[in-house]
Formats: sequence, structure tokens, C-alpha cells
Amino acid sequence: MTFSRRGGLLAATLLLGAAFALPAQAQDEACGTDRTIDIAEMTWPSAAALAHIHATILEKGYGCNVEIVTGDTVPTSSSMLSRGTPAIAPELWTSTIAEPWQQGVEAGKVVQLGDAITDGTVEGWFIPRYLQEANPELTTAEAVIARPDLFPDPEQSGQGRLYSCPPGWACELSTSALFEAYDMEDKWNLFSPGSGGALDASIARAFLRQEPILFYYWGPTAILGKFDAVQLDLGDAKPDVYACNTDADCAEPAGKTAYPSSPAVIGAAKWVETEAPAVAEYFSKVGLTNAQISELLVYGDENKADAAQTAENFLKTKQDVWTTWVSPEVAEKVRASLS
Repeated sequence: MTFSRRGGLLAATLLLGAAFALPAQAQDEACGTDRTIDIAEMTWPSAAALAHIHATILEKGYGCNVEIVTGDTVPTSSSMLSRGTPAIAPELWTSTIAEPWQQGVEAGKVVQLGDAITDGTVEGWFIPRYLQEANPELTTAEAVIARPDLFPDPEQSGQGRLYSCPPGWACELSTSALFEAYDMEDKWNLFSPGSGGALDASIARAFLRQEPILFYYWGPTAILGKFDAVQLDLGDAKPDVYACNTDADCAEPAGKTAYPSSPAVIGAAKWVETEAPAVAEYFSKVGLTNAQISELLVYGDENKADAAQTAENFLKTKQDVWTTWVSPEVAEKVRASLS
């Protein structure tokens, strides 16, 4: 009798344990692996927000073990290539790492699961739309350069001002080279804003005051999501596109060219594709447009929200977008976690 009770207790214990084990097992199967999916949170807002969006969906919807790790283009790609970690870089701009990345793809070390930005990144010189509407001829760089009087530099009398890329960024070199190629030195001042934040503040101030401004910028970003800016045509010499990663690259400007649209891909360690096929399939569907990413960043900018809060707002307010990436069952789990 005692044995029977003990046997019944043991059986009940095993049954209870199995009941608790089944959901975990199901989650592992849904995720496709019991390995940790570490996702790189890059240093710029769009990539940081995307990292948190995907981490929430994978953890809450698929039951993956997820870890968000600090990242940036070169160190993240180098670590992926050499160590297979992090597993995912949700917005990897590959123009500055084109050769080693392609070699890694060919060697079977990394893989591109999809495009993070489906219509390509944006980079170039912009003016406000209200200024172009008042001056319809201002569609090209040449037309704008001919009118420095419309963009007066408050510190350099008689000169126009072009707000450049922040110091130390690769785009500072390409902007300087393009400035020289257009022979702008006599009538224009290439103004360094000092930092990305200072550049944003200058742009916002001009738009809010309906003032003229000529500025370098890129997208997707909150600035291009908030303000109606027009990108200028910088020329049609497409084969000579600048890709200035060092001073030597830009020492001899080859001509007046447009900035390249850098591929922004979802990069992954190759093992994700083989060991976590459900995760690989998920990332093949999650691309967003420039406009969609810029819109989600506006919330973060206006509400002083961090990447996690920006991601949460996207998941709550853009369910028509992200639910198309997953099954109804996964979507319901994610929704439940948000409430």
C-alpha cells in the first residue's frame, strides 16, 4: 500500500513535470533551436529599435532564448565572420564592409536573410519642400549652388552654408569631396555641425521657423520622418559614386556624383539558417520601407523614448504590419505579452 502510494506520487510528479516540460519543448520546436539568438543592437536609432522589435517577437512569440548585445557595423560583422556570433544583425549597412562580407557569404560563414530596408537607404543633400515650392527650379545641386544668397551663412557674410556630415563619420569625407568637385569654396561654407545631435537641432530649427537650409542627411531617420525634405539630384555620373572610407579614397574626387544607396540587410551567422530555420524564415519577411522606419523613429524622437520603448510602441500601434510576418498563433502570443 505504501509502495502503491509512493508509486502513484512518483507517477503524478512525473506527469506534472511532463506537463510543464511540454510548452518549453514546443517553444524550442517553434524557435528551431535551443541556442541563444543574440541580436546586435547597433548604435543608430533605426537598427536599435529593430533589434528590440525582433527580440520581442522571437522571445514572446516563438519562445526563443534571446539576448540583445551591443553592436556596430565593423565589430559585429567581424565577430560574425570569425565566431558566428551575434546570430543576427537586423540592419547591417554592408557598403563599408563589402569585400569581407561577400567573402564570408561565399565561404559559408554568414548569410543575408533579407533586406532590412526594402527600398534602400537614402543619403544625400536636402532642402525643405516649402523652399522648393517657392523656387521650383531648385531640383538639382547645380541649381542650388548657383543661389548661395538663398542659404546665407550667418557667420560668413556673402556666402551660402552647406551643413555637412558630423566629424569622423565616413560621410564627412564624401561630402567634402563632393563640395570640392562642385568648386563651391568661393561662395559656400562647408559647415561642420560638431555632432549628429547638433545637426538635427539645426535642421529642426530651420524647419520650425520655415527658414532655408541646405544639409547633408540620410535615412531612414526621425528627421526625414518629421520634416518634409526634398533630396537634390547630385548628378548622373553613376559609375563614379563616392565610397569614401579613408582620406585616401577621397583625395582625388573623380566627379560630381550621387551618394550610393547602401544595402541595409539582415545579416546572420550561417548556423541560423541550418539550426534555426524558423528564425531564418521569420527574418526573410520582416523588411520595412524607409518611410515606415522613419515613422517609427518619430515616436522615439518626440517622446524621448529609448529603443525598447520605441519598439513596444511599434508592436502596439502597427499590428497590421508585423502580424504579416508571423502566424496567427505567434501573433497572439506577442499581443498577450504586450498587454
